[in-house]
Formats: sequence, C-alpha cells, structure tokens
Amino acid sequence: MSDSAVLHIKGRVLVGPGSGDDADVRDELWVVGGRVTYDRPAAARDVRVVEGWALPGLVDAHCHVGLAAQGAVDDATSEKQALADRDAGALLLRDAGSPADTRWIDDREDLPRIIRAGRHIARTRRYIRNFAHEVEPEDLVAYVAREARRGDGWIKLVGDWIDRERGDLAACWPRGAVEAAIAEAHRLGARVTAHCFAEESLAPLAEAGIDCVEHATGLTEETIPLFAGRGIAIVPTLVNIATFPRLADGGAGRFPRWAEHMRRLHARRYETVRAAYDAGIAIYTGTDAGSSLQHGLIAQEVAELIKAGIPPVDALSAASWGARAWLGRPGLAEGAPADLVVYESDPRADVRVLTAPQRVVLRGHVVV
Repeated sequence: MSDSAVLHIKGRVLVGPGSGDDADVRDELWVVGGRVTYDRPAAARDVRVVEGWALPGLVDAHCHVGLAAQGAVDDATSEKQALADRDAGALLLRDAGSPADTRWIDDREDLPRIIRAGRHIARTRRYIRNFAHEVEPEDLVAYVAREARRGDGWIKLVGDWIDRERGDLAACWPRGAVEAAIAEAHRLGARVTAHCFAEESLAPLAEAGIDCVEHATGLTEETIPLFAGRGIAIVPTLVNIATFPRLADGGAGRFPRWAEHMRRLHARRYETVRAAYDAGIAIYTGTDAGSSLQHGLIAQEVAELIKAGIPPVDALSAASWGARAWLGRPGLAEGAPADLVVYESDPRADVRVLTAPQRVVLRGHVVV
C-alpha cells in the first residue's frame, strides 16, 4: 500500500476499554497517512478494504530480541526474531533484558516497536552465562544508572536464582542494595522489573518500591495483598513456566532441592495467576522468547491466561489495549499510529483465532 492509499477496516474493531465487562466495539476504522481515524475520509481514492475482527497490535511484554541460549546474537538473527513476533501479531515488544544493541530496529518501518529494559543486572554467578551484567551489591546502583540511560524507561534486575551453597532458589540482593537501586532508577525516570521465581524475594522487592515482577510464581496469600496494595504488575510468562518440569528433571541430580521447588511452583502456576487476578493485580502477557523459547508465541500466552481462569476480554486486554496503556503506547485511538491485527472471527468467543492473523497492519502498512 502506498503512503497516499487509504485502508478501510470493516467488520468489528475491538478498541477497548469499554464499559462493564466488555470492550468498546466499532464497526469500522480508516487508516489515512499511517494513522487511525474513525471519520470517513472525503473523496478517498485508492482504498483497500480489509474485513474481519481488528485488535490493537498485540503486546509481548517480556521477550528478548537479540538474545539466544548462548547470549547475544547477530543482527540477522535479531531480525528473524522480530519478524516472527510481528507475523504473530505482536507489534509492541518490551525487551526485558538483552546484551545486544538492537537500536537499528527503530529505523525499520517493517519491524515491531521495542521498549528496552537495557541488559539484565544479576549477582555474580547467579544467572545464565553471557546474559547479564554480573555485579556485587556495592556496584548495583551504578549499573542501574548505566542501564537506565541505555534503556527505554525500564530496568531489569535478576531478583533470585540458584544459590549453589543452598542448593535452591534464593534472593540475590540485600534489602538495602535493592532499595537504593530502585530509588536511583526512579530518580532517573525508569521503572524497575525483576526476574523472580521464588517466594522469599518478593516482599523485599515490593517494599523497596518495584514496579513489576516477571514470572512471579512465588506469589502467596501473604504477598498477593502486598502487590495489589502497591499496584505492582506481574507478567507471568506461563508458556515459559510450562518448561519448569523439564528444567527440574535436568538439574535434579545436582540440585534436588531446587528441582522439587520448581515442580511445586509449576504445579500451582494457574492457581497463583488466578489468585493474583482476583486480588486486582494487573497482569500482562509475556512469552520470555529469545532465551530457550522461540519468538511468536503471544497467542499461546493469551490462551494460558484463559486456562488460568482469566476472562477472555481481560486476557485480550492484557495482550493489547491494557498492556499498551501500561507501557505508555496508544491503542486504536483517533490519530494513533495504525498498528493493528485483523482476525477472521471474534477472539473473545474463541481465543484460538489469535494464532492465525488474517492481516497485520504496522505503521499503516499491511505487512502480512
């Protein structure tokens, strides 16, 4: 489609949020000059019509473009990762930690928009090799300041990992260090999230003022009210949590205590997410793609949230208009950039339709 062409989306447009338990639904929208309008353009020529059910471009709020199991990857591999997300309908990505420089993606009109959290910041020998800055507590604030300037308004800490002496998950940072680090990030205008599997790391991070927690499998009836009261969001990455039994089997010989812990966290994963939802904790979709998982799994993550008991319209919000508002990016508002996905039928009725986008529109151009 040329820059002068007009795109007409007909059928149903799930704008969200609406009133009650549903989304605001429109019958049509137009794309003019790469932007959304609900006003029919006068004397429009070269109009392309796309029919179906439209959603704001989906959001993968936890993925890693530029990262694979061995660490940073080259630009060609990063491009393939971004294209896989785009073709699956994920047009806004929060890159929750990557050692690669992917700023060049911002200049590509055909690739998703990325909000970067800089590089992971982990305790020495307490994370996956080649992924993170590995530092001791006295250097944490300095590295937070560095990554706050490198990222797009987010910082990513590793909150817990296997402690080799303990043989199980353990918090990585003393309370004072993490309090100072979060305060420094906030002073620099960045929000802070943290990788956390276990139970004991959550309360200190919450009390230190953290903004979000990734995975959050260790939430309990004690910490859920704390998260809800402080407005801390979670990104459960349930498609990643599904790998816990395999990870446990692989590490049980060396760390049996850790392996059993991981199996327990996996067994109650849906119950944990549903309890967080019932308490009013904001939940958003993320796949953790780019380390051991492939990109393009956003539809599967939405399905996992529904399996956990989250109503379909709220699961869709977690992956579209709600997640966009949380990240400070527009949905399908008048004048917003036209980033949207069109499906054959209503995803509220059957979320499986998300696995097969009919059309993907990015910056006003039909790219799929």
